[in-house]
Amino acid sequence: MANTYTALYYHLVFSTKNREPWIDDEIENRVWAYVGGIARDNKMTALRVGGMPDHLHVLTTIPKTLSVSQTLQLLKGGSSKWIHETFPRLTDFAWQDGYAAFTIGRSEIDNVIAYIENQREHHRKKTFQEEYRKFLHEHGIEFDERYVWG
Repeated sequence: MANTYTALYYHLVFSTKNREPWIDDEIENRVWAYVGGIARDNKMTALRVGGMPDHLHVLTTIPKTLSVSQTLQLLKGGSSKWIHETFPRLTDFAWQDGYAAFTIGRSEIDNVIAYIENQREHHRKKTFQEEYRKFLHEHGIEFDERYVWG
């Protein structure tokens, strides 16, 4: 084959340090848009970015030239720097070190978009920790609870 083609869709999930509710209603749309801009600037296609004050979901494609860990470094590092520069009151803001990344099939894109868009409703019934554990279980990821939350 002369060319390389990929269609890789990832549902990325990561939280603020210690799951502190830093991303309030006042700034959330700007943060989500900025993360989408980082994706675009790095040849990703962010299909949906959203979340809650203590965590973020990103549905994105990742180009063949980037690894998942590089992608998260770009998104988390770039947005953290921007948050510190743009919102002086958030000098203690940080993302948690880890993340979860799940591949999804093309047929699941609409479901994941709806899931991200309905975070407020979803989290009336389930905490972030419950949500995260559920994702890990659904994707067959073994984990030790002592090391999940940092």
